[in-house]
Amino acid sequence: MQTPHGLVIPDLAGKAVLVTGASTGIGAALALAYAEQKCKVALHYNSSRDAAEKLGQTIRDGGGEVFLVQGDFSVPADVEQVVENSARHFGHLDGLVNNAGGMLGRIPYAEQTEAHYDAVMDLNARSVLTASRKAMPWLKKQGGFIVNTSSIAARNGAGGGAGLYGSAKAFVSNVTRGMAKELIGFGIRVNAVAPGTILTPFHERYSTDEQMKGMVATIPQGRAGTAQDCVGAYLFLSSDLLSGYITGQVIEVNGGQLMP
Repeated sequence: MQTPHGLVIPDLAGKAVLVTGASTGIGAALALAYAEQKCKVALHYNSSRDAAEKLGQTIRDGGGEVFLVQGDFSVPADVEQVVENSARHFGHLDGLVNNAGGMLGRIPYAEQTEAHYDAVMDLNARSVLTASRKAMPWLKKQGGFIVNTSSIAARNGAGGGAGLYGSAKAFVSNVTRGMAKELIGFGIRVNAVAPGTILTPFHERYSTDEQMKGMVATIPQGRAGTAQDCVGAYLFLSSDLLSGYITGQVIEVNGGQLMP
């Protein structure tokens, strides 16, 4: 297991961290990275059981401790169960990474349905509230961190047919700021990472080659990002040693595609 440049962050060792949506893409890279930091990793997945089990075995083979936990994050009861089961398994919870989400199709605003709205908002917005609320009693015991996954789409209105997804991520970014104010008194820092155009199953599913070429053309660094490009920002925000005076912030990881 490799973290960026063999980075070792001493204050993360032994912490119990739940990474949601961790079977593929950015979440999978994060699960591996936290395990490399000697964290106890709760690896959440929904439908990608095979990928989750393979990833869990990779972590175990590397000497890491991992707990696989399944749940549909469009269902609040599942979200609550995932958080509670993870915390109880380890006996404590020090960090929550709200990474589960998805576009659920490119549908223009003119063609939106109430059912699509509910599906997108439940998965991308409501789940962050539910998971965070359920984690708070555990995090308050010793302090900790929440890192939410936002998106460049939260700032630029998103690409064609992805507007509702972008709006849900804008919700996540603002929840990050509001929650940070409420929880810092308990020693809980809340921040977010907003990936740009990242080569993950997300874009394999929802973006054509032509759309990808168009997006990459707007990136000053001249390439799409990788899941590994995002890892450092999450680890940074998880560490009191590195970011102890940072809360309520959204770090943009996009190769210069957006410079707010």
